[in-house]
Amino acid sequence: MRKVDLTHGGFYKHFRNKQQLLAEAIVKGFDETETWLAEILGNAEPGSELRLIIERYLSLQHCSNLAGGCPVAALASEISRFPRPLRARVDRAIRKRIKLISKFLPGSTDGERERNCLVLFSGMAGTLNLARASVDLKSRKAILKASREFYIQAFCN
Repeated sequence: MRKVDLTHGGFYKHFRNKQQLLAEAIVKGFDETETWLAEILGNAEPGSELRLIIERYLSLQHCSNLAGGCPVAALASEISRFPRPLRARVDRAIRKRIKLISKFLPGSTDGERERNCLVLFSGMAGTLNLARASVDLKSRKAILKASREFYIQAFCN
């Protein structure tokens, strides 16, 4: 806050409460991950987009990046405690990401692709949580690798 010459009080008065501040941070996190996704998709060979998303999301680097990684994986348990209007903002951000990624998933309809994306996204976020909870690097790598292989086999072949 010193860089922008704000006091704590001056900063916090922009938000109604701590939950609104957290919701804003989560939505901002989604915006930042959209930049990450655009970079992946911009460099992907046609047909390899989903594989690259899975590989990067379930990488040790992403797992280790608590501050700059996926906001759902980092804060899902907190989000569930938010008041409904704030959860609705987060839900819109999640749905936007699902729409973006679902076009790369298998399925004969948009609805089927979105359902598959929900399964994939929730599973990958859970994988990150489990891997982050592991204190052993070898176990963390094994969790990430097993999930990467499973999701690539299930959705990319």
